[in-house]
Amino acid sequence: MTIIDILQETYIALSSNKVRSFLTTLGIVIGISSVIAMVAIGQGAQGSIQASIQSIGSNLILVMPGDQRGPGFQVSAGRGSARTLVQDDADAIAKEITLAKAVAPELSGRYQVTSRGKNTNTSVVGTTSAYPGVRNIEIDQGTFIADQHVQSLSKVAVLGPTTRDDLFGEGADAVGQTVRIKNVEFKVIGITKAKGGTGFGSQDDMVFIPLSSAQRFLAGDAYVTTISVEAMDADAMASIQEQITTLLLGRHHILDPQLADFNTLNQADIVATASSVTQTFTILLAAVAGISLLVGGIGIMNMMLTNVTERTKEIGLRKAIGAKRRDINVQFLVEAIALTFLGGLIGIMLGWLISFGITYFGIIQTSVSVSSVFLAFGVSAGIGIVFGYYPARRAARLNPIVALRYE
Repeated sequence: MTIIDILQETYIALSSNKVRSFLTTLGIVIGISSVIAMVAIGQGAQGSIQASIQSIGSNLILVMPGDQRGPGFQVSAGRGSARTLVQDDADAIAKEITLAKAVAPELSGRYQVTSRGKNTNTSVVGTTSAYPGVRNIEIDQGTFIADQHVQSLSKVAVLGPTTRDDLFGEGADAVGQTVRIKNVEFKVIGITKAKGGTGFGSQDDMVFIPLSSAQRFLAGDAYVTTISVEAMDADAMASIQEQITTLLLGRHHILDPQLADFNTLNQADIVATASSVTQTFTILLAAVAGISLLVGGIGIMNMMLTNVTERTKEIGLRKAIGAKRRDINVQFLVEAIALTFLGGLIGIMLGWLISFGITYFGIIQTSVSVSSVFLAFGVSAGIGIVFGYYPARRAARLNPIVALRYE
């Protein structure tokens, strides 16, 4: 049989029962589109997380109190979230670590912020004038906290755009207005530019006040919760991290680094950890979606076995007039592959449309990669071969005399 003959026979065989062929192909379509959409969601989430981490600062190193082990860290029961970092630690880092471009101590916590009868529960960060440079914060209206505000215990505040919208209305001019935090009034002196992001980690949903005011009026103590350090460049981050560890161990009189009452994290480590987690998440999503491909393959095998039974006389007649076992084998195998090939094409288009729709409606950012498309398409072709082989082999091995007598 020529290739054209095989393709013609395949078309006739599949179009003779359009409904059954469509339902069989539907399993592959759902499987392929699910795999592509799930991988796109996973890769999109990975990109969004990495962008969010990069947006918090450039070449950033975080120093935090307690024996914390990084993102999703386990906290030592002995020290817990110990209040072991103070302003003097930040001053020492700024003075003695020459590769540090800027240092910004922070004291953060969540508080109920009210104004004009409206209220919102948001993150309040006490910090210094170095914070915008270290954390890539830009001012949209007014000014940020200055050194004189910190020195004079000024009751001033800079609002993130989300907090501004919650308290004063979307796009309102809040500079000059007052907000109340823990029964203390603060005058709004600035609004930051929107950076995007949602949830508790959004830098748009924050209130910034002078560090000294946060320590005096909110916390009632002189500790800091984080010291953010900006390195001169990415190559210096590991060296600065090591120098900070050595410096603080000496300042805290700790001989064994394993007993350190603080922890340092650099931005590269955070990105790597987040990427690892999201990659695992993506693989899990693809594996779950891949189960539908297996179900679709079983559906193809079932249809092809039914075809063999229904076309037993046809097979016997072909063999009787000279068709070889190889011809019958190829014929049924091509039919199975054609079903998966068609289902793969439709599934790729549907998966791309689903991913585009998820992004378009703002549910989550997705990213369809060429590799996932080729992988899905390759898997669909493999399914056609694997699940079509047995029915094709069974058809090819039929005895022509028995097949002709089949009722």
